[in-house]
Amino acid sequence: MSVLRRLAKPLQSEGLIRLVDRLLIRARPRTGARNHLLLAPPGRGNIGDQALVEAFVENVDGPVVVLTRSTQDFDVPAALRDRMRVVPLPALVYGSAVGHARDVRALSRELRSARSFSVIGADIMDGAYVLRASVNRAGLAERLARLGWPTRIIGFSWNAAPHERAVAALRRAGDTGVRLYLRDPRSAARARTDGLTVHDSADIVFAATSRDDSLVERLLPDLGDRELALVNASGLVGDRLPAYVRVVQTLRAAGFVVLVVPHVSRHGADDLPLCEALVSAAGEDADVHLVPRLLAPAEIRGLAARAAVTVTGRMHLAVMSLMAGTPPVTVATQGKVEGLMDLFGAPELCVAPGSSFDADLFTAVTTAIDARDELRARILAARDAVTRAARRNVEGLS
Repeated sequence: MSVLRRLAKPLQSEGLIRLVDRLLIRARPRTGARNHLLLAPPGRGNIGDQALVEAFVENVDGPVVVLTRSTQDFDVPAALRDRMRVVPLPALVYGSAVGHARDVRALSRELRSARSFSVIGADIMDGAYVLRASVNRAGLAERLARLGWPTRIIGFSWNAAPHERAVAALRRAGDTGVRLYLRDPRSAARARTDGLTVHDSADIVFAATSRDDSLVERLLPDLGDRELALVNASGLVGDRLPAYVRVVQTLRAAGFVVLVVPHVSRHGADDLPLCEALVSAAGEDADVHLVPRLLAPAEIRGLAARAAVTVTGRMHLAVMSLMAGTPPVTVATQGKVEGLMDLFGAPELCVAPGSSFDADLFTAVTTAIDARDELRARILAARDAVTRAARRNVEGLS
């Protein structure tokens, strides 16, 4: 560890950050305030994070101020420009006490016109990625709840081995009045076992209202009546190119046109190189296509609505496929996909990235192809209830 990092470490301590919050966050709710404050997930190169933010804005009434690390982390869709404003606070969650104090002062200014405070929990509350950020998100929510703000952490997963400090931080937040909305039954059961008071919901993206169907024609003008399959090779799963090549070959043998779709493209978890390699491995096959960039969530929903089958390593591509009734074979990471499939009674669509991954993925894809009509009917039968559960995340805000 460098000298600078050693010197900075005490300034990042949980106790010091909490002290800054107590000293500097003192604003209380005002009658007549209109804005909702939304603490966003990391974003930047992640379609799922973009979809979470957009779904929140679409499902609440009034303007939404989105708190991010950078103005580059999220796009503001044209349809939401009159209601969505991005405010960069780079050190609010990730910084030291010095930067945190600066950003807390900016947060306090935004609170003057705010009527609620929400945190998108996603898969970043249990300490599995950046523990300090998980604890700081919970701490901010706790502080504002103590001051009387309507405060919630929405639609998040909870894995089987959360960090004890993340558990303690969320327990304090819940005990103070922060509403904790878990997005699948397995996560909710784990959280209750860990002593958290939680509300059952579903991923808020299930409540999204926008969809762009025009991209299919632009990308695949000769598709006609042929069946389409979406394939995503996730950077989180690792380099399992042979398994994905077999998936594409299986889909092609069944007559599908295959569209390979990256869902995350950022340092450390980039789908795009794997997706490019997968299309390259298909050689001269004119019915295997690459989407060479990240799409907007509404465009993804349009593609998913046209597809008959999806194969993905990214949960939100699965969510947006399920919204359309399209069965998504999904690689499970962070313990969040199993609970998602429980909501639809479709455990056969979940594949664990273990030692038998290649064989399990092939079996699941074959099952999805052969049973796609029955799976679609099963998914559509559950969809309305899941959508209603997703809207619980914003109850009282819409």
